[in-house]
Amino acid sequence: MKILLLTHAYNCLCQRLHIELRQLGHDVSIEFDINDQVCIDAVDRFAPDIIIAPFLKRAIPDQVWQNHLCWIVHPGIVGDRGPSSLDWAIINQEKTWGVTLLQANEVMDGGDIWATESFPMRLASKSSLYRQEVTQAAVRAVKQALSHYQDQQFKPTPLADIQAEHQGHWRCMMIQADRAINWQEDTSEIIVRKVHAADGNPGLLTQLLGKDYYLFNASIDHGLSGQPGEIIARQNGAIAIATIDSAVWVSHLRAKPDEDTKRTLKLPATLVLKEQLDRLTLSCPGTQGYKEVWHYIQGDIAYLYFNFHNGAMSTGQCQRLLEEYQKLTQTDVNTIILMGGSDFWSNGIHLNIIEANSSAADESWRNINAMNDICRAIIETTDKLTVAAINGNIGAGGVFMALACDLVAANEEVVLNPHYKSMGNLFGSEYWTYLLPKRVGEEKAQAITQNRLPIGAIEARELGLIDLTFGNKQFLGELIKTVKNITANHDFEEFLGAKQQQRQQDEATKPLQSYRDEELAKMKLNFYGFDPSYHVARYHFVYKLPKSRTPSYLAQHRKAGFKYS
Repeated sequence: MKILLLTHAYNCLCQRLHIELRQLGHDVSIEFDINDQVCIDAVDRFAPDIIIAPFLKRAIPDQVWQNHLCWIVHPGIVGDRGPSSLDWAIINQEKTWGVTLLQANEVMDGGDIWATESFPMRLASKSSLYRQEVTQAAVRAVKQALSHYQDQQFKPTPLADIQAEHQGHWRCMMIQADRAINWQEDTSEIIVRKVHAADGNPGLLTQLLGKDYYLFNASIDHGLSGQPGEIIARQNGAIAIATIDSAVWVSHLRAKPDEDTKRTLKLPATLVLKEQLDRLTLSCPGTQGYKEVWHYIQGDIAYLYFNFHNGAMSTGQCQRLLEEYQKLTQTDVNTIILMGGSDFWSNGIHLNIIEANSSAADESWRNINAMNDICRAIIETTDKLTVAAINGNIGAGGVFMALACDLVAANEEVVLNPHYKSMGNLFGSEYWTYLLPKRVGEEKAQAITQNRLPIGAIEARELGLIDLTFGNKQFLGELIKTVKNITANHDFEEFLGAKQQQRQQDEATKPLQSYRDEELAKMKLNFYGFDPSYHVARYHFVYKLPKSRTPSYLAQHRKAGFKYS
């Protein structure tokens, strides 16, 4: 079938549906919902059998839904309506929630129901729930609805036929007043829930040190206390704010824009408040503070975690990760598993921090070199098995950092974006010109890096980009079992010997430094050259500026040579 994805942005849910629908053999095209006429034109050009809207901020034009089957992916249970579904579910501490696929009509979120899926809620941010539970449920719901579409006996269920006690109801858009923090009354748990409910967009507005800031990424620390509402500690870019019963760590802030500053960036909290914090005497907790990088060792396996917000890795974060990794290389473990974070494994360099620097080019250069240092350390670890355990989405330089490992395994539901071109035609580094052809060959390597579309984990395995995939629930258990089978095999010492020999041969053929120098020569032009594409693309990305058009690599119906149906 021909399926048009009509969406406000090419976000994680849209990418996952794009992958899944392609894998099912459907002809899929995408259009950003810029205005009514653009939407109508896209439908006229593509003539889809079904239009699926995974992420919209406004209603589909009447002319479209009245003449075409349109499915709305709503992140709420049956009957739930309104633009702040997940926000209210988090604030109200719902035990279960869901995704409903309904047919567009004249009533917002009020159309006939084609499919619905539920999931247990966990204490997590709105963005995390959306990336994981909502996306997984949406994929299941769309597949279920496609099955129903093929069944000529199936009739979607009108919302009015659902008993009131079994459905949600209309909720208005949640505003800042609905989740405002009262530092003198709210417990740490309530505050964290409020921050979770505002995560991503717009953030939770509150006052700190006499100014207004949006808060992001909060967690409780029961070991700290102080005057409620006051900043009492700092660590690894985060600040700890005292509450009535303990304290909450907040990793990122964004200053509220004013007349002089029209746009502001979400950045590590200590960077946003640097001048104010420098005037305060703050503790820097040790073992129980805010950690982004940590490890634990169990038997012969070291597990290295790096839970960086949104997967972005700044120069300083890369340096901390490298230091932790190098410590593990000095231990007697036989395996190091790089675990990444809970939502992302890695998305490469930190574009927000680069944008905020007085010289974006200089910070870009420092950041890419810090990423390269980690990759080189992994490549040169020849006395241990190194494993990338990709249990969250991964993109750009993060993909090639994972390929530095001997064994690359991914959760089947992970989305990979192994390319840089969307960021102003960046050439990329992280030794990809050495690592990628070794895995897939020169021809496939060029195709992968030139293609701007995401790749599903199973497709990545079939391409040879990664080695193993496991189901979501079995991922870590199956991976550990595989690793133990490898290291327990009597051939393991021979494997390490062959690995050392291969690295020596590769170095003799062409030193790693040569790959790095060649890649960085191209990157230097991206950062310092006459073509500003990277800097323009980065600016649009970090400030989330609305798209003025849908790129042709997504909008198949707008490609040159496309024939009108």
